Amino acid sequence: MNTDLDTPILDNHLHLDPVNGDGADHAEDFANAGGTHLLVLNKPSWYLVDDVEDTDAFRETFEITCEVTAEASERLPGRAWPVLGVHPGLISRLVEDGYTPDEAREFMQSGLDIAAEFVADGPALAIKSGRPHYDVSEAVWDASNDVMKHAFELGAEVGCAVQLHTEGGEDFREIAEWAEDRGLPREQVVKHYSGGYVDGPIPSIISNKDALEAGAEHGDSFLMETDFLDDPERPGAVLGPKTVPKRVRWLLENGYEEAVHRAHVETPARVYGIDTEATLSE
Repeated sequence: MNTDLDTPILDNHLHLDPVNGDGADHAEDFANAGGTHLLVLNKPSWYLVDDVEDTDAFRETFEITCEVTAEASERLPGRAWPVLGVHPGLISRLVEDGYTPDEAREFMQSGLDIAAEFVADGPALAIKSGRPHYDVSEAVWDASNDVMKHAFELGAEVGCAVQLHTEGGEDFREIAEWAEDRGLPREQVVKHYSGGYVDGPIPSIISNKDALEAGAEHGDSFLMETDFLDDPERPGAVLGPKTVPKRVRWLLENGYEEAVHRAHVETPARVYGIDTEATLSE
């Protein structure tokens, strides 16, 4: 392991796919570059299991993700945690297959119920939800927002953060208010794939230099991510597993020590209740 960075380094959102990709082997690439901690998101269920027609598909998807995350954790100087949920794009697939938007909503909410069980029972750290980042009908949009609100209710119930896959932009105050109305503090709502500062949730910034510089300069809480897909047909997409450690090095070289501490120690503790410094010695 490359230890000269002298800080915990967390990738807040990446995928490890033991079915189609190289799975936990990528954790070694991350660690060799200096990385210490990972949050591993399940891929959409249709990538990992054959049948997505009943809720068993969600449970199987989550079990696969928990297993590969445990394997990854053994290869890190810190540890890895699973983040489980239902990709918001599933609603479009369901509607195309003949579901009404309300039927799709109920099905997806049942998947989130199962994800919350994995959090309550221990192996998972947080829940993933959101809404489509592309144009959809008003009925699908409304149903998707209801799915997301259900995730907030579950997060409040089991005491965990919710990562969101949504459209781009900066103004997500309404979403943060929805979470607070359901008992989930806005600081436990994370906007995955942020391009810098966002208003409302905590931004998880995609680790390109311009976006990170914008987040670091703003002075608020943020996280760093690659959204690595572990897809052999798209190697390195979205960003490779070595990227966050490399970008941490770049931030430190450019005088952003305080921002690095925020992103990899303070914000993970604030959002998820994890101690990235103490878990380095486990």
